[in-house]
Amino acid sequence: MAKKSVAKAAAKAASRKSVAAKVAKKAPSAKPGKAIAKKALAKKAVAAPVSAKRLKQRPAISHYREEDFAAGLRAYAKYRDLGVAEASGGVAQAHVIRLIAPCDPNEVSKLHYHDAEFQLVYVLNGWVKTYMDGVGEQTMRQGSCWTQPPRIKHLIRDYSDNCELLEVILPAQFKTVEVKA
Repeated sequence: MAKKSVAKAAAKAASRKSVAAKVAKKAPSAKPGKAIAKKALAKKAVAAPVSAKRLKQRPAISHYREEDFAAGLRAYAKYRDLGVAEASGGVAQAHVIRLIAPCDPNEVSKLHYHDAEFQLVYVLNGWVKTYMDGVGEQTMRQGSCWTQPPRIKHLIRDYSDNCELLEVILPAQFKTVEVKA
């Protein structure tokens, strides 16, 4: 059995090398340093095997129940946890955010950032007017989606009375930092 697995590993390695060689031959070579550029392209073309050990995860299933909306990070919102943090072992968090009407700009318009690796927001219902550094003000409507790069400063300027958002953040535990203007 050991011989078979060693032979399989050798065959895979040979296959990777031949793919890398094919990519390197096709790479443009008009400038000095072309050999380095070819090697870099060849390395990018071949996906490296996943070496990091993945955390054990399980499926997360969450059905809508009105009573699941609860207070959370912001006083002007209620949050419905979707069970992703627990199911993913802390890899990610997902929740529905229901913004409470009416919008009070003095309360919601506080510049802040999240010390997170990834953040995605999808508008489920209504609309929300946001501001992000480097992007400016945007009005996001039902069906709109955006990502916020790590530590980007942002705020909410306004929202509709029926605004609901789906938010996915990695990792599940992160820090929110309010920025003094």
